[in-house]
Amino acid sequence: MPRGPAQGAPALSEPLSRERQRILHAVQDRLEEIAKTTVTVMRTEIPSYALQDERFFNDVRDQVLTHYRMQLAALAGDRDIAPEDLVFSRAAAMRRARAGFALEDWISAFRVGRQVLWDALLDCAGPSAEAQQAALSLVTPLMRYVDYASTHAAQAYVEYKQHVVADADRERRDLLDQLLSGAAPTRGPLLAAAQAYGIGPHSPMMAVVAVCVDDTRTGDLTSAEHGYATSASLSVAGPWAGRTLVVVRHGEVVAVPVVRTGMDAEDICAHFEAVQRRLAGEGTKLAMGISTVARGAGELPRAHEEARAALDLVSDEGGVAALPRLSPFDYLALRADDLARQLVDPRVRALLEEDRRRGDPLAATIRAFAEADLNLRLAADRLRVHHNTAHYRLRRIEERTGRNPRRIADLLELLVALAIRDGAGEDGEHQ
Repeated sequence: MPRGPAQGAPALSEPLSRERQRILHAVQDRLEEIAKTTVTVMRTEIPSYALQDERFFNDVRDQVLTHYRMQLAALAGDRDIAPEDLVFSRAAAMRRARAGFALEDWISAFRVGRQVLWDALLDCAGPSAEAQQAALSLVTPLMRYVDYASTHAAQAYVEYKQHVVADADRERRDLLDQLLSGAAPTRGPLLAAAQAYGIGPHSPMMAVVAVCVDDTRTGDLTSAEHGYATSASLSVAGPWAGRTLVVVRHGEVVAVPVVRTGMDAEDICAHFEAVQRRLAGEGTKLAMGISTVARGAGELPRAHEEARAALDLVSDEGGVAALPRLSPFDYLALRADDLARQLVDPRVRALLEEDRRRGDPLAATIRAFAEADLNLRLAADRLRVHHNTAHYRLRRIEERTGRNPRRIADLLELLVALAIRDGAGEDGEHQ
């Protein structure tokens, strides 16, 4: 970074130079008062500052005075400003970052300081044309100082935040690694981190694994942006209070939501499904697998493997496979391989494919008949069709496939074929 704002100052006539020095000396004499005004304005205009105590404002006042003295020295042409002169400001920036202040609040403080000092310069200049011209000659070096100092401070602020984020990432990864070994931490920083997420040795938890399958914004599925953007979205609290442990790990995002009191697995599934839909609407399509409930840290490795296995049930277009929503029958059908599909009678397969193109009236009848415990009248009522229509459909299914839906074995075979069909897309890809 170039050295300070005293460099490159335009040459002034002797009268203007004297006026300029007079203005600067007048401001110097009022510096304590100006600093006090600056702190008052900051307190009024920066909401996060207004909440602080007197100790904080004493620190702010010291910072303001130090900056003002350095600015006046630079404006008087007594010295250049170098990075080492701003160590005090970098330290203050880190204190603000550590205390949780937003960077925009820190930059707003610089804006207020500049404005109050400028008002004081104009006030000390007085109304004469020569004095006003001398004051205007201070604008450029004043702005250069503020830009120079605020840039240094912002760099320090960002550096600190980067270290904090890196440390937090490491802590989350270490916590997840320990949980996936089947044990909850019992002491030290990891125990504190686990407690912050509501995780205890016997807490009911679930595992969620997400990977990006498409991004219309960048097209780069391997970029860190995907992982961290997804991580931030998944960590937002859902219908429960508290944070969720989320880690970017080995090309996937792993979340460990705790099933808190008053919740069940469906609440977790619904929340993460909503997140997946929202991200898809914003251009990032995720494939997401959700496990069953792990009863404590000892079962979490099993839940993690379940969530990863559930990803195989999601199509290339993305979506959510939530194991708590599947019956064993559904799961086995969705996991069916090419051999299972080949074992389906060609007549059954042909009928179901033709039925899908017609809107699935026969498939709906098969399901309704099974759900009604083979009560055809009840099935017809649920389908909102006449009893004779439902009877005709069952007879047609039997004629086309050789399977009588009124026989348990044949009905089961039809349901399996239907589940296998629905578990595959048009080109055989899992959905």
